[in-house]
Amino acid sequence: MKENRRQEPARGAFWHALDDQTVQCDMCHRFCRIREGQPGFCRTRVNRMGSLFSLNYAHPASIALDPVEKKPLYHFMPGSMTFSLGTFGCNFRCGNCQNWQISQDDGRRHHPAERSPQSIVREAIDVGAPSVSFTYNEPTVCAEYALDCMRIARRAGLKTIWVTNGYMSDNLLEKLLPLLDAVNVDLKSVDDAFYRRVCQARVAPVLRTIERLAGEGVHLELTTLLIPGFSDGDDMLKRAAEFIVTKVGAKTPWHLSAFVPAISWRMQNITETPAERLEQAYSIAQQAGMTWTYSGVHHQNTFCPSCGSLLIERNRFTLRRHDREGHCPHCGTDTAIKDK
Repeated sequence: MKENRRQEPARGAFWHALDDQTVQCDMCHRFCRIREGQPGFCRTRVNRMGSLFSLNYAHPASIALDPVEKKPLYHFMPGSMTFSLGTFGCNFRCGNCQNWQISQDDGRRHHPAERSPQSIVREAIDVGAPSVSFTYNEPTVCAEYALDCMRIARRAGLKTIWVTNGYMSDNLLEKLLPLLDAVNVDLKSVDDAFYRRVCQARVAPVLRTIERLAGEGVHLELTTLLIPGFSDGDDMLKRAAEFIVTKVGAKTPWHLSAFVPAISWRMQNITETPAERLEQAYSIAQQAGMTWTYSGVHHQNTFCPSCGSLLIERNRFTLRRHDREGHCPHCGTDTAIKDK
């Protein structure tokens, strides 16, 4: 049931006061210094008389029941549905964004009905979803809301998922880690020039976040969008694969996805990713030693890394399991696929 009661913006949790009623937001690596009456870069935080408030708390702009493979997560609860939600705003300005209608909105054009954390978890349980996902826009910019939902979801026995650009601050990451079961991080490139040009951000904080998530045992998968002429070069892909193998782990699932210009925010003039480019990217990942790389319709199945047996057969979001409780049925290899 939708909650129509309107309330004042919620006081933010990640900030500290500076001089002259200016505040610093400590939610992501932008560390915006925000003057009284002004919003931060993400347009979801506003300084009101020397205190920082969240404008999107309890105002999800999109809610859906999705296959977990759509996040994409291929090795976490395969075949399950996840209760998915996103708010408005983002701390990036990616020209290729496919959810720009909400990520680049400040909430003034649309006024999503209020949905308390309790109601989100209640609805997830009612529809039989075993997990709740924070996705569609960047969950960092609604961190207070997401964390409140996650605490309740955990108590109710649900798993929690983030789909993120990885730009959250260390302070937020410390609060997030105890509540997070699985995450897909958008590794857009390993080139800082790409992040500055396309996202108005920097790559180093993203790489550090990925390493930290891998080291903390959170189920981690990565996605790289191959934008022709921007993030599909052989050298970049080789360096990205090397980073994953050496710093994150060769068994980290890596999703290589095609760019579709028609639904992008500001890059409609860029060509769609050719199928042969996806094939080349897949080959680069394999040559670098990646265990599980997923790329296009020809590389969506999961095979045993030891004997090559088919473990999970996929047709987009429909799948058939051949493994047995996360082990290869032929040689017994532990696949690290998590079902719960």
